[in-house]
Amino acid sequence: MKTMEKRVITKKPEVLAPAGTLEKLKMAIRYGADAVFIGGNAYGLRSRAGNFTYEEMREGVEFAQSYNAKVYVAANMVAHEGDVEGAGEFFRTLRDIGIHAVIVSDPALIEICAMDAPGLPIHLSTQASATNYETLNFWKEEGLERVVLAREVGMDEIKEIRQKTDVEIEAFIHGAMCISYSGRCVLSNHMADRDANRGGCTQSCRWKYELYEVPEEGEKESLLGGEAMEAFSMSSVDMAMIRHIPDLVENGVDSLKIEGRMKSIHYVSTVANVYRQAVDAYCNDPDNYEFKQEWEDELWKVAQRELASGFYYGVPTENEQLFGKPRKIPAYSFIGQVLDYNEETEIATIQQRNVFSVGDEVEFYGPGFTHAYQTIDVLWDENDEPIDRAPNPMMIVKTKVEVPVKPFDMIRKRK
Repeated sequence: MKTMEKRVITKKPEVLAPAGTLEKLKMAIRYGADAVFIGGNAYGLRSRAGNFTYEEMREGVEFAQSYNAKVYVAANMVAHEGDVEGAGEFFRTLRDIGIHAVIVSDPALIEICAMDAPGLPIHLSTQASATNYETLNFWKEEGLERVVLAREVGMDEIKEIRQKTDVEIEAFIHGAMCISYSGRCVLSNHMADRDANRGGCTQSCRWKYELYEVPEEGEKESLLGGEAMEAFSMSSVDMAMIRHIPDLVENGVDSLKIEGRMKSIHYVSTVANVYRQAVDAYCNDPDNYEFKQEWEDELWKVAQRELASGFYYGVPTENEQLFGKPRKIPAYSFIGQVLDYNEETEIATIQQRNVFSVGDEVEFYGPGFTHAYQTIDVLWDENDEPIDRAPNPMMIVKTKVEVPVKPFDMIRKRK
């Protein structure tokens, strides 16, 4: 009887997480990210994110390297006249700090980076709308190492792109979707005089809108059915590809990108943790891989909207847009982070992030997808005085924990 050969994954894709602050950078890497993408104080598309100073970048790079991880900087704005001033010095500084690559969309900024900061790898941003292998080969000839595909690219197209180019492919796998093609939108400019393509997006598509019929005479009348319907919006559901890791790996995606530089450490740690488990499980033993429902359940604990697979398996329909009565999403509150744990006394020292009290049922989770559940039976403040409630942000409290926990484990409770 002929023995079937075991499949071997020759290249495990990178899990790439967002990091809006230095704290989020460290948390993402601790929870399994192979790389993080951050923003500097210029040239990016998230002006309201906690963008990094050069000093913070240096600290972030040093921390990442201690985990054999990488740091990329998004400089993906669409530049207008005057916007490129100082860009050469900016890219040179990033190179000298040790940033592993920059993510750029504007050809002018790409040329400046290549000319003024030789040796600094350049990745093409999703804002450039790369949707075919000819485009990838063009950018390869221009010296780029990686292309972040447009979010409108389907799985069959990725398969063909991989067959016809050896440029590294990065693709979004989780997070918010933009209603505009590749995020190139002018709605924010029109509604709020803030340029979405230069970092000022107000997310006007997420606002609530009504649809009216305005007769020549008389009162305007709603066409949405009145109070029974949610107000109409142009808002998309979020992406989650946790069920489709095998397709992404088999079709040659090199980097699996999670959206969310403006999201919390609760979100970053949870999502990085989940995708780390799924990628490792498939790549380590593809023949015996089984999807685990607990992975998807975990993602719902930080979901803000419903989840779908975007454009990967067809064009989204009205079912992937947010209007009408929304599905109720389980709501969890991030309440604290473990600072220390004494195994002899079973006392955990916790930094509070949201209010919790004696009697609350809580969940501890940590890197490696560890989980523990218990009821808070006792609380002490940092002076070891008994308290019933932890109401003050960032206060230090102590509690008895039945299962050993570790520093940087997180705590949540259901609202």
